[in-house]
Amino acid sequence: MKDVFIIGSKGIPANYGGFETFVDNLVSRQESKDIRYHVACMTFEKNTRNYTYAGAKCQEIRVPNIGGAKAILYDLRALDWAVSEIKSRQLRNGIIYILACRIGPFLHPYVKKFHKYGFKVWVNPDGHEWKRAKWSASVRKYWKISEKLMVKNADFLVCDSRSIEEYIQADYKQYQPLTTFVAYGADVTRSELKDSDAEVVEWFTKHKIVQDNYFLIVGRFVPENNYEAMIREFMASDVPNDLVIITNVEKNKFYEELRQKTHFEKDPRIKFVGTVYDAELLKYIRENALAYLHGHSVGGTNPSLLEALGSTDLNLLLDVGFNKEVGKNGALYWSKETGDLKKLLESVVKLENDARASLAKKAKERIKKQYSWDKIVFEYENLFTK
Repeated sequence: MKDVFIIGSKGIPANYGGFETFVDNLVSRQESKDIRYHVACMTFEKNTRNYTYAGAKCQEIRVPNIGGAKAILYDLRALDWAVSEIKSRQLRNGIIYILACRIGPFLHPYVKKFHKYGFKVWVNPDGHEWKRAKWSASVRKYWKISEKLMVKNADFLVCDSRSIEEYIQADYKQYQPLTTFVAYGADVTRSELKDSDAEVVEWFTKHKIVQDNYFLIVGRFVPENNYEAMIREFMASDVPNDLVIITNVEKNKFYEELRQKTHFEKDPRIKFVGTVYDAELLKYIRENALAYLHGHSVGGTNPSLLEALGSTDLNLLLDVGFNKEVGKNGALYWSKETGDLKKLLESVVKLENDARASLAKKAKERIKKQYSWDKIVFEYENLFTK
């Protein structure tokens, strides 16, 4: 039996978030009888629980709600829990799988502890967290140092993007890192909702949105997702459609900065509609969009992009390596050069049905063949049991 401890997700069952969805699918779709999962789950409550979910042993790890630093403290406390479990249960020769590179300066002594019991330390480096504009210069410097030390001290790295794997091998070649590529996953399934269902009618009526007649953006509201470029280009275009933006803008300084820069509130086509936590409703909204806009410029295989390719017929992606690697010939691409996205927006509203159908088919085939959750889980189980 191979014991696999998963550190770094907020926990399962997943409500939201890429790592959480990954862990949920990994354990709920488990096929191998030779793997036993142990999953750390974050909580702010004093009374912590341990419970079983889809066969995985889950342990809540309490951390104080102290802002960004809580993620570092959470990972460290989760590693302490893993060490304690391994000792008390006399486990041997398993895997500690750490998601993201938050704890590089603290990792080395833990690696020595885990090696003592025959456990290997694996890391998923995620994307270029040190490039994110939301962090101050000092925090970005910490992220880069942390990434370097995670790569240096890990036994093995699993990259969810070939571009990230190439970057790790090039930037840290002095450590001769052992890496492999296993993508993030998605499903190609239709929403169970119908246009007459109450939640559908209520949402579209509330926001005054016409089905099949809107451009859509879904993602975290951060500068590196290029909201400013997409909104500016949309405002400059003459398309009659709405731009529906599903994101978290509550108490967000970036939102106010962007409003002052672009004055998007004066364009009635631009609609910030908040977040949608109902997975079926979000899938329905994706399926009934005229096109999806994706401006992410940082990260590996982005979950919202996979969901879009599996749900939305027409996908317009920022032309960067991460996005082209995923979308290939199943999407159309735009650059940040002034006027480029404007031109693309104006052309796609006139796109013939046959051309739309062809792109939709290619996008969904891409997900089915390369990014299905069953395929991803199979590849992980092969890795874990080797």
